[in-house]
Amino acid sequence: MNGVTERGSTVEYLYIISAILFGLIVYVLVSGMRLRKAVTNLTQEQFIEGYRKSQLIDVREPKEFDNGHILGARNLPNSQLRQRYKEIRPDKPVYLYCQSGSRSARTALFLKKKGYNQVYQLQGGFRQWTGKVKSKN
Repeated sequence: MNGVTERGSTVEYLYIISAILFGLIVYVLVSGMRLRKAVTNLTQEQFIEGYRKSQLIDVREPKEFDNGHILGARNLPNSQLRQRYKEIRPDKPVYLYCQSGSRSARTALFLKKKGYNQVYQLQGGFRQWTGKVKSKN
């Protein structure tokens, strides 16, 4: 009888683990769709065409920004966004970038929720940037 009980417990655990994995997969897919809707990814060429007429925001931390940033960018770290997002005008396009694109995508989602409609990000982030760079170091 122990064999039947142990087998039943194992099957229950497998169902629970399967349900958790299914939930995680759904969460990742839904999050990805939300991020894609929140931001328009731009190639470097597209980014260069429009960022001079917009608000260029580097959402990396100050130390990263000081080590090198796109010429003309303003540093507004993602970690300070909830307190400082009103520094960004909602009536002008917002061009965002971070090191790889993940923080700027989260920033874009936050800004969309706050009513910002023209939000763009540099595809691949700063690590892919080959344009002009300014450094404080």
